[in-house]
Amino acid sequence: LLAACYRNSLALADRHGLASLAFPAISTGVYGYPWDAATEIAVREVRALAGERRVVFCCFGAEMAALYRAVTDQSAPRS
Repeated sequence: LLAACYRNSLALADRHGLASLAFPAISTGVYGYPWDAATEIAVREVRALAGERRVVFCCFGAEMAALYRAVTDQSAPRS
C-alpha cells in the first residue's frame, strides 16, 4: 500500500504536468510504519518513476533526514 501511494502520487503529477513534488515520511508517524522500510520504499518508488521531475523528501527531524540521506546515497546509481 505504501509503494502504491508513491506510484499513485507520481501518476497524478504526470497527469497534471507537475515538475516537482514534495513528500513527507508517509505512514511513519501515527501509523507506526518502520522508518527504515518506509524510507527504502519511498526512495525506490521515486527513483523508478520520477523521471526528470524534482522530488523533495521533507523530513521532520535530524534522525529521519539522516536516514533518507543514507538510503538515497546507498541506492544512488553508480557511473
